[in-house]
Order: sequence, then C-alpha cells, then structure tokens
Amino acid sequence: MAALMWISHSERPLKADELCHALGVEIGSPDLDGDNIPSIRTLLSCCQGLVTVDKEASTVRLIHFTLQEYLRAHPQLFGRAHSIMAETCLSYLNSHQVKALSTSPSPNPWSTPFLEYSSLYWGIHAKRELSDCAKHLALKLFDDCSNHTPMKHPVKEEKSGFFRVFDRPCPFSGLHCASFLGIAEIVAGSVDVEGCDINQTDCLGNTPLVWAALNGHEEVVKILLGLDEVNPDKPGEGNRTSLLCAAENGHEGVVKALLGRDDVNPDKPDRRYRTPLFCAAENGHEGVVKTLLERDDVNPDKPDICHRTPLLCAAGNGHQGVVEMLLRRGGVNPNKPDGINRTPLVCAAENGHEGVVETLLGRDDVSPDWRDIFDRTLLWGAAYFGQEGMVKILLGRDDIDPDAPDTYGHTPLLCAVLMGREGVVKMLLKRDDVNPNKPDHDGQTPLWGAACNGYEAVVKILLGRGDISPDKPDNNGHTPLLCAASAGHEGVVEMLLKRHDVNPNKPDRNGRTPLWWATKHGHAGVIALLQLPASPTPSAP
Repeated sequence: MAALMWISHSERPLKADELCHALGVEIGSPDLDGDNIPSIRTLLSCCQGLVTVDKEASTVRLIHFTLQEYLRAHPQLFGRAHSIMAETCLSYLNSHQVKALSTSPSPNPWSTPFLEYSSLYWGIHAKRELSDCAKHLALKLFDDCSNHTPMKHPVKEEKSGFFRVFDRPCPFSGLHCASFLGIAEIVAGSVDVEGCDINQTDCLGNTPLVWAALNGHEEVVKILLGLDEVNPDKPGEGNRTSLLCAAENGHEGVVKALLGRDDVNPDKPDRRYRTPLFCAAENGHEGVVKTLLERDDVNPDKPDICHRTPLLCAAGNGHQGVVEMLLRRGGVNPNKPDGINRTPLVCAAENGHEGVVETLLGRDDVSPDWRDIFDRTLLWGAAYFGQEGMVKILLGRDDIDPDAPDTYGHTPLLCAVLMGREGVVKMLLKRDDVNPNKPDHDGQTPLWGAACNGYEAVVKILLGRGDISPDKPDNNGHTPLLCAASAGHEGVVEMLLKRHDVNPNKPDRNGRTPLWWATKHGHAGVIALLQLPASPTPSAP
C-alpha cells in the first residue's frame, strides 16, 4: 500500500532506487537504516502484479493508467498521503547521512538516491497537507540550513512546474524556502525563531517577501507585512520590488496588501525601468492595472529602457481592456513611440489585434498616417503579414494611402504579392487608387514578383486586371516570363504564354531569352512549353 501511495501521488515518476529508499525511511528517525530498504524484487512481489518497472525510463509505474485514475479518485485508501510523503521527505533530509554530505569532501550521491526528490518536492506535499510532525521537521531542517546540502536554492521552472537547485552555496534561509512555497504555518513558525532576519536576501538578491509576492502567496505576504522590521519596498533580483513581482504575475490580493503600506513606492521601476503598472499592462492583468491607475502617484505613461510605454506594450499584446483603461486615464500619450519609432497603433497592427486597432483609430488624437524609419506604413505591415482583417479596416479609412511605397519602393500590393497573400492582393486590387504595375526601385512589378516566386494563384489574379503590363521587365531586362522560366515555374510560364502581349523571346540586357535561362537550369517542362507553336489568347479587356 505504501508503494501504491508513492507511485500514484508522487510529483514525478520515481526511479526504482528512489522508491525503495522512500519506503525504507522511518519517520522522525535521525538515521537511515539500510536494513529497512526493500529490494525492487521484493517490492514488485508485494504489489502482486499491479506495479512494473519501465525498462526504458527505469521508473516504477502502475501496470495500467486506469489503476492510476482509480487510486487518485480514492485518496482515502492511503489516509493522509501527502502528509506522510512530506514527513518522509523531511525525515530523510534531517537524517545524519544526508547532513553529512555537506561536510564530506567527496559526497557520494548514489548513497542517497532519494535526496533530489525529497529536496525538491517536500514543500509541495507539505502545502497540500501539513501535519504538526511535518511542520516540526521542517523547522528542524531550517535550523541547520546554511551549510546543509539539500537547502540549496530552489527555483520554480516556468515550463515544467518543477524545481531546480542551484549548485553554488547561497544564503537561502528556511524563511526564504517557506515563503517561496507559500506554507503560511511554517512561515509563522520561522519568524518566531530568535535571530531570524526578515529582510535577508538570498544569492539572487530576493527577500522572503519578494518570493511570496512573486508566487502570489497572499497569506504569507500578510504575515510578513505584519512584522515591524520588514522592509516591504526592498528590491530583489533585477531591482524588482515585491509590488512589481506581484503586479507582473497578476496577484491582485498581494498588490492590494502591499499598496496598503505607506512605505511602498507604487511606481518604483526595476533595472530595465519597468514599473509595476508597466508589467501589469504588458501581461494584461486588468484588475492590477485598475488598482494601480487609481493611485495619483503612478505615472501611466512612464517608459521602460526601450522607450516602450504601458499603452504600447498592452496594445502590442492585444490587451484591449487594459488599452481602454489607459486611454481613459489622463496623462497618456496615445502616439508616443518606442525606441524604433513604433507607436501603440503600429504595434497593435503588426500583431493583428483588430479590436485594439479599432479602439485606437476611434480617437481623434491617434494618427493613422504613420511611417517607420524605412517609410513603411500601417497598411504596408498589415499587407506584408497577411492580416486581412487589418487591411480591411485600414482600407475603409479616407486618410490612408493604399499605394504608399517604403524606402525601397515596395508598395503594400508588392509586399502582399511577394509573401503570397492572395486575400490581401484581391482587396488591394479592388481599389482604383492602387497601381498594379508600380515597380520598386529595382523595376520589379507585382506580377514580376509573383511570377518569380511561382505564386500561380496570385499571377492569375493579377492577369485578371485589364490594366496589367505582363511583359514589363525589371532594371536588368528580366520579364516576368523570363523569371518564371529561369526558376522552372511551369504553371506560371503556361499562363503567361497564353497572353498575346507577352513576347516569349524577349531577351534581357545580356541578350539571354527565357529559353536560354530554362535550358541553363535544365527545366525540361518549361523548355517544351517555350518551344510549342504560339497560340495566344486575347488579354483581359
């Protein structure tokens, strides 16, 4: 039953030796008795075929996932499973054998295979079900944590949700650990210990309060804020305060608790000049943004080191509710650019956030006629990225030039063609003020770009225009047909050869014809098409 409990309730699959050592721990004993550790063969025989060892991963697992589901659904079979597991882990960490590892010149990790699991996951089990015994064992462990091997610095991994351990020694106290894990009962016990430094920083520079705020442990934050000696505005890693950490992660309760203190600066930036409001806006935490905007001592337009404002970041990430809140607040410049001259409207348009774009364009003080350092317009960017909804919104305005080129002469139509954006090409070609033959500075027209890239559908759309110039060469004398022939795009070549206004023998500046280029590259299908007798069809009226 103990084996089934560990296998079904552990935070990760256990190795065979880890499970055997866990079963050999006597809770509360200061020594690990090797005689108590069962062999894996004994363990498997006791489980009567319900447990097996995965040969590839060397982990112990239940014979079928339905058994795992059943055991998880019936926790009463094991009594207080997580309490027992926490007590087992803490007993292991408090043992003489484990403590001796920190003083050994060459510790043997193979002698303590359960060390990693017990170090990383005791707190998770304790938080789920904390017993008086586990609390006592945890406080006992903290008493000797400064030189204790398992009390290295645990940090939660973003992707896995597990914890990793720093190998370098660091002043990571028991209070840091309990605050990080959010176990309020152990925090309360730790602060009562004589000599406990509430504001001590660990190797990352974080205080216990910073860790509790970062992870949203509201009860722990309130316990620490209730202590006279606590410094609630002491920054941690990257000069990030407890308030900034809580705001960045959307912990509204913690934010309100911290703002209730007069000695907390609500606008204190980190090393990158990001304020609590900036971080909350960037991540779309509307409740936190609302709370911070109610403060007169919060600057709603304060930029970071890259000159990005809270509005710009919220717009770029599509957080429409935050954008609307910021725009209602006085002192926000809706056109304020960042370090590369992108405005909030540009960032929203680039990322396809149509609702934010419509909100910004609905204001009289937002300029849609924006250009970056390369003269690229909003419509240019939307066309390039194929954002059809954004293109539709922008084309519906009278103050947008749909044919404005960038520094290189690329119009929105040419960009859409070069990226193969069929839907955008169709929308732009419906406009009378869009020139379908407008070349860039290299003389390359939209049809030239489509033919060169082999975009048959786009070529067909362009050839459907009556005012298209299908034989217009670039600055090197390369026509659309020549480019398609050189690249081996048979479908495009066939479409162009059906036009009466396409010269199949038109040479480039060096006298090389489409057939010459197709032969050079060995495109047999194209060669055959070019050598067929001419049978052109009339061009579109």
